[in-house]
Amino acid sequence: MNTTTVNNSDNGPWYRQRWPWLLMMGPAIVAVAGVYTTWIAFDKQDALVVGDYYKKGKAINQDLRRDRAAAALGASVALRYDAANGMLAGQLTANQAVTGPLQLHLAHATLPEKDMILLLRPGADGSFSVALPMLERSRWVVLVEDEARTWRLEGEWQWPLERELTLKAQ
Repeated sequence: MNTTTVNNSDNGPWYRQRWPWLLMMGPAIVAVAGVYTTWIAFDKQDALVVGDYYKKGKAINQDLRRDRAAAALGASVALRYDAANGMLAGQLTANQAVTGPLQLHLAHATLPEKDMILLLRPGADGSFSVALPMLERSRWVVLVEDEARTWRLEGEWQWPLERELTLKAQ
């Protein structure tokens, strides 16, 4: 005699089963993560994107002329920061006499609200010092230029890993 046993274990509707919920959990998590990522993208603006990128691109040639002018002048600037006294001191050297004040731009690597512009007045021997509040530990982009913006020296400064910085025209 052949007996066939049919095991029909119907435990109730599908929503009471574990497997449909486990299978739906993956796409649900991805959907929630996508909404969260979209919210982050629209809520936080990227400070590194320049709105007038075309004008900045056209200005590159002018900046190269300023670099060449600094090289022709033989300009170099040595900077050192005394954090204990809050003073930035330096020495400007050049083949020709540089008259008038200089501008020192300290640009924070990621936070533009921390950027600083300092006015430097070198003495007859080219030395200068200026009060500078405590620098944040970061990578700073340093730009030294004359008041007429005819030449410039540019470089990077890893504060406090580098206590001194020398910018030379190339």
